[in-house]
Amino acid sequence: METERKHHPEQLHYATVLHWSTLAGFIMLVATFVAYVFGWVPSYVPLERLPQLWGLPTSEYLKATGIPTGWSWLFMMGKGDFASQIGIAILSGCSIACILAIMPVYAKSRNTTYLVICALEIAVLLVSAAGVFSTH
Repeated sequence: METERKHHPEQLHYATVLHWSTLAGFIMLVATFVAYVFGWVPSYVPLERLPQLWGLPTSEYLKATGIPTGWSWLFMMGKGDFASQIGIAILSGCSIACILAIMPVYAKSRNTTYLVICALEIAVLLVSAAGVFSTH
């Protein structure tokens, strides 16, 4: 006897958003990497200089290249070696996009418990991404 599984609307909605957002992130990673490797966009650190920098500890690498830290990568998207961060940011934000997508379903069904849990999850993810509690 075959039993049919019933999928809840929020599961299907979450899965759809997850599929498309991860696909977008992957495509962006590939596209920006190809643009970087083929030199279609200028890089901050020239490719030919990388072999001499690879073995350096992070602090020395940052000092030798003059790369700023923190959220400054947002302002360096025009550089090929930083452009791949767009794809990483998209992939990192997939869970937030999925949770935001299912919140209207919970609101419509008046499921305030799940709605509050979703809001708290998003708050925790955003606070974490912002580095509010980081030690440096």
